[in-house]
Amino acid sequence: MKIRANGIDIEVEDTGADGSQATRPVVLLIMGLGMQLVAWPPALIDALVAAGFRVIRHDNRDIGLSQSFDSQGVPNIVWASLQVKLGFTPRAPYSLHDMALDAVGVLDALNVRQAHVVGVSMGGMIAQRVALAAPSRVLSLTSIMSSSGARGLPSPRGEVLRALLSRPAGKDAKAVMDHYVKLFGVIGSPAFPVDEAVLRERIGLGLQRSYRPAGTVRQMVAIGADTGHRAKELGRIQSPTLVLHGTADPLVPYACGEDTARRIPGARMVGIDGMGHDMPPGVVDLLLKPLVAHLLSPQAA
Repeated sequence: MKIRANGIDIEVEDTGADGSQATRPVVLLIMGLGMQLVAWPPALIDALVAAGFRVIRHDNRDIGLSQSFDSQGVPNIVWASLQVKLGFTPRAPYSLHDMALDAVGVLDALNVRQAHVVGVSMGGMIAQRVALAAPSRVLSLTSIMSSSGARGLPSPRGEVLRALLSRPAGKDAKAVMDHYVKLFGVIGSPAFPVDEAVLRERIGLGLQRSYRPAGTVRQMVAIGADTGHRAKELGRIQSPTLVLHGTADPLVPYACGEDTARRIPGARMVGIDGMGHDMPPGVVDLLLKPLVAHLLSPQAA
């Protein structure tokens, strides 16, 4: 469903809120770079609902069925990346703080006073920004395969960075599909391989729903513009925090998760052996145990 949040149109899915379940504690899931709300594994959502939670997901701005920012143009990602590498802040069409306010606006539109905020990758960065911008709204924070954004942290592996910055060989559906299959193959979990046919089906569902590569570029620049700034603020986070990270993550190395946990007072760090930068079924099973325990802990109530 479409709602108005933070002055823009945001696409939302609300699971487990019908009838008497409307009183359930809320988990707000924030997806990562260029990924739509349908990228959340159904098994994870089902498990959270079975554990007694109402689960809210949304398409971040500029992605999926949420409002586009094509009027802002397409930034030069190579130039923006060079600026970040040299210690400068690139000019972004919008910020991760803006995207955090979108998330808070989703809660406002659905009349949700407080929520457990869970984000993956860029979504973890946005979740950190939510905890900074609206601490009274956050029952707990969970940052998955994400980063503090501090300068000097390990970078993605070369082959991963090349795949991330590359473009499909053509504009036809097959070329786009092949591009994403290659990308997800490079960043995937080595201990939890996904059959290519299953991967193609999953990617295809997303591409049929929406394909907005320019939005992904604008989001990448927003991440770059936050580099070196958010890390300095994480010490102000008071929400009970869990950091989950794969030990084999080739895109956002494990040290990035460790740095996040180190900077947030009282944060708990849990490493997932063999997990890369995705959430295949085997990884979901390993994430759920610490995640559900965190959400149900008295500190997060």
